[in-house]
Amino acid sequence: MTTTLAPASVDREGVSRAPVGLFAVGAVLLILSGIHPYDRLTWWLEIAPCPIVASILVATYARFPLTPLVYRLIFIHAAILMLGGHYTYARVPLGFWMEEAFGFTRNHYDRLGHLAQGFVPAIATREVLLRRTRLERGPLLFTLVACVCLAVSASYEIFEWWVAVATGTAADLFLGTQGDPWDTQWDMLMALVGAITAQVSLARAHDRALGRVSDRPLAQLQGRPGPA
Repeated sequence: MTTTLAPASVDREGVSRAPVGLFAVGAVLLILSGIHPYDRLTWWLEIAPCPIVASILVATYARFPLTPLVYRLIFIHAAILMLGGHYTYARVPLGFWMEEAFGFTRNHYDRLGHLAQGFVPAIATREVLLRRTRLERGPLLFTLVACVCLAVSASYEIFEWWVAVATGTAADLFLGTQGDPWDTQWDMLMALVGAITAQVSLARAHDRALGRVSDRPLAQLQGRPGPA
């Protein structure tokens, strides 16, 4: 028995409402985050992924709309980046609250950002692989998604290194190491934890969403063979 990719079956009305509202709110938040940030260079570096990803989503929306779940996750991730860009990660008030509430020795808001760096791309990657390849749910998909997220995290750490080399001390706020010599390793670990957590906690909800906005039938997405 062989499986074939089914023609795209998309609930356009259900999908169209999700990204438009999130895009509008995100644009407002981006403007607010750019009003008197703590450091303008750091703000630009931190929020740079937001307009880049938004442009990609707009350009590909007509032929490949994502599920509302993925759009919402991307919005949350963008909000985390914008907040970190406005204050710089080491100065975000939420991080100071966490430091006091949990007895941390530093502001751990950047750890939250890197957790999201694995959590959100995991579901987005999972969606692309399920809809555009013959991969099905299982250990191989789980592993590939985690590897992609870890690669994204490592690439971002390399980018931070390049910025540090190019700008010297001007990049200190962007790096946000706060004196931790293992900050890079912690960042990549948090991204990996985020990728694993996302797949364990959201796989079922994501499969249900894919059943409504998908290029393959729900039975195949759930690991059951499709029609011969």
